Amino acid sequence: VQLEESGGRWVQTGESLRLSCVASEGTLSNYPMAWFRRAPGKEREFVASVSRNALYTYYADSVKRRFTISRDSIRNAIDLFMNNLKPEDTAVYYCATSMTGSYYTFNEDQYANWGQGTQVTVSS
Repeated sequence: VQLEESGGRWVQTGESLRLSCVASEGTLSNYPMAWFRRAPGKEREFVASVSRNALYTYYADSVKRRFTISRDSIRNAIDLFMNNLKPEDTAVYYCATSMTGSYYTFNEDQYANWGQGTQVTVSS
């Protein structure tokens, strides 16, 4: 599986963005998927995950009720809809496939096929 993230850009506080993660190889519906992010000077952290059938999702507390993860089987992609962005959301955002078979997995060591990331910058 080869993943490519896109959609990151500079925005102001309170604005919205949609990030996309598209697979050039492989079928993403075969995997639980997740978004992670790495802020400047910090470790990569879990953001959101989605089950293979898209019926189940899980979010970090810091993004609950602001972010939504979804699947698009036609595009062979997952998206991250981000609303009410805050400066603390500034980070490089990555998508990855779960190696455990579960979407309820939050450790980056349990994910694989990382993309190159897309930069999101939120200005106050």
